[in-house]
Amino acid sequence: MASSAVRIFVDKKTEIQCKKGQQFVIEGAPVNGLFFILHGKVKVYRTGINGREQIVRFAKAGEIIGHRGFGTEEYYSIGAIALENTSLCYFSKELLQQVLKSDPSFTYDLMLFYANELNKSEAKVKSISQMTVRERVIDTLLYLHRKFGNVNGYIDLALSRREYADYAGTTEEQVIRIFSILKKEKLITANGKRIGCPNIELLKKEISDHNFFLDG
Repeated sequence: MASSAVRIFVDKKTEIQCKKGQQFVIEGAPVNGLFFILHGKVKVYRTGINGREQIVRFAKAGEIIGHRGFGTEEYYSIGAIALENTSLCYFSKELLQQVLKSDPSFTYDLMLFYANELNKSEAKVKSISQMTVRERVIDTLLYLHRKFGNVNGYIDLALSRREYADYAGTTEEQVIRIFSILKKEKLITANGKRIGCPNIELLKKEISDHNFFLDG
């Protein structure tokens, strides 16, 4: 049974509706709380060298946005944009601090969540640093396939070639070239922004040495 503190926490939530393309976390803005995705898809990014966008991750229903800055930083180190019409649940920083101080079980669960996030982040950095550009693009395709699944033979997330590049850490031109090669090798199919992966096992085999499964 939920504690009284957690019940108060849930009762005081605020629901927010975001339209496709709407930004709801602004990089560099003061940290004021956390967002839980109730429905929809989101990209989380940070600004890199020369102002270029680097996509940190994609998120879907049930995931948290803005948690890495909570309690440790005054400003958000990331930005977040809805990739489709999205419903969010917002909890203020003050409310979170109140519950964390009064409910040890909730605090412990959140600590385990942070530990798991750190492990995944470290594993990703290690793997990406050892991958070729082709392997990074394939890793991106497998990550999106695992996270969002398939609809009618295509990954259930339509992204531009630039967004693929911003996540894989390469250029749009490289993504276009590698996609063209993968299509010729019949490892992927494409319909506009929709990408299909009919040969998942062959794609996995290409990067099996890098433990592709670590980044869920």
